[in-house]
Amino acid sequence: MTILLTGAGGQVGSALVPLLAPLGTLVALDRSALDLADEQALQAALRQHRPHLVINAAAYTAVDQAETDTATAFAVNARAPAVLAEVCHRQGAALIHYSTDYVFSGSKPTPYLETDPTGPLGVYGRSKQAGEQALLESAAPSLIFRTSWVFSRHGHNFLNTMLRLGKERPQLGVVDDQWGAPTWAGSLAQATVAIVQQALAGASSGLSLLEFFQTHRGLYHMTNQGATTWFGFAQAIFQHCAHCQARLLPIPTRDYPTPVQRPANSRLDNQRLALVFGVRLESWPQALLHCMEAHPALP
Repeated sequence: MTILLTGAGGQVGSALVPLLAPLGTLVALDRSALDLADEQALQAALRQHRPHLVINAAAYTAVDQAETDTATAFAVNARAPAVLAEVCHRQGAALIHYSTDYVFSGSKPTPYLETDPTGPLGVYGRSKQAGEQALLESAAPSLIFRTSWVFSRHGHNFLNTMLRLGKERPQLGVVDDQWGAPTWAGSLAQATVAIVQQALAGASSGLSLLEFFQTHRGLYHMTNQGATTWFGFAQAIFQHCAHCQARLLPIPTRDYPTPVQRPANSRLDNQRLALVFGVRLESWPQALLHCMEAHPALP
């Protein structure tokens, strides 16, 4: 099996690479090798490698910047998934795509189901919603995994920002009225590969890879279990950082204004993932511990 992975240099992509490599021939392309905003390059890569499975771990994730860079956000988050779906259907390939809690408004008081209506608050959320819709309306055998608050020791994310600022500043105000599930890129990669392995096992028993994906196609929520606020997440991070001496202060969202409003409730219900695939990610505190243990030498 040939697997083409986009966004191989990102948080989720870099976690996927070592887990996917044993499953077949892995073509891992980072942004320098394949920019999803370049539609011609994307089509050329798919023609060249003719993968059996495409995993799209690339995304435009600069939430605030997307408000003024709308064309790029939609090119990467909406048009590129549409192209992937078109070509995968034409070439007989399966597709995995990642989406986000930001497709929701955050006004619901309980965790969001896959069937709940979306209502993104900004360009980033709307572009990701458009990407989801393109896949759902296509004929491609595809799985869409919505996740939230992704962290790792790789790249730019809340965890690395807190570890840095915790050493540099005497005091940090952190938002304490937005709720969600911090989700380790490593957990996402493990869950994704477990489902790919199920698809391969099904192929060996008479259900082809494409039939497995076609049978189960659609939306699934995939986050670590439990929920907290950004302040609660920061507190947990500092428990793993002996050099983080900053005093943490809980603040309301209104005291930390950003160009785009964030969802107050980003909690995603994961029951469908467990029911269909038997996959349940570990709790976010456990995932944070495993993330820190996996990279003890990093600053």
